[in-house]
Amino acid sequence: MRKRATIAAGAAGLALLLAAGAAWWTLRTPEGRPPLGGTVASFVLADRPEPAPEITFSDAAGNTLRLADFKGKVVLVNLWATWCAPCVKEMPALDRLQAKLGGADFAVLALSIDREGLAKVQPFFDAHKIAALAPYLDPGGRSPAQFGARGLPTTLLIDRDGTVVGRQEGAAEWDDDSSIALLRYYLDRGKAGSA
Repeated sequence: MRKRATIAAGAAGLALLLAAGAAWWTLRTPEGRPPLGGTVASFVLADRPEPAPEITFSDAAGNTLRLADFKGKVVLVNLWATWCAPCVKEMPALDRLQAKLGGADFAVLALSIDREGLAKVQPFFDAHKIAALAPYLDPGGRSPAQFGARGLPTTLLIDRDGTVVGRQEGAAEWDDDSSIALLRYYLDRGKAGSA
């Protein structure tokens, strides 16, 4: 009888260990939920991810761009303005994030709604030593309404397929470990060979 109890206890312990391991693995794999903690604890995942709106904006050279031009990349769209204090505070972190992760798979698209366009944004970038971010401009200020933003800054995460997967309202430390973990979840999710 005692031997059966020991075997049953061992089996129950093994089952708990396997369940805990499975839960950990689910959180670490693309099929699990993305990690939301630290500075991105208030990041809101989309209940039903939908395609990003077809917004147009311009770059520093005056070229007209669309979000579709970034398809295949994970894109962090940050709606901001130079007159917005929380926007100003988070801009250096966004710049460091672009320097750290930016490239063929990822881009920070800091989209200014300043009416003066580049004439206002470039001096701001220069004064704050923003070097890794490219200035993107929406002087007509249409993008916040198109994204359903309730204020600035609002940051939207768009996956490689052009789908809005979540948003952050308010500033965040976009280059800290919790933010990087969230972004890496979506970067790893779309790589060849991952499911």
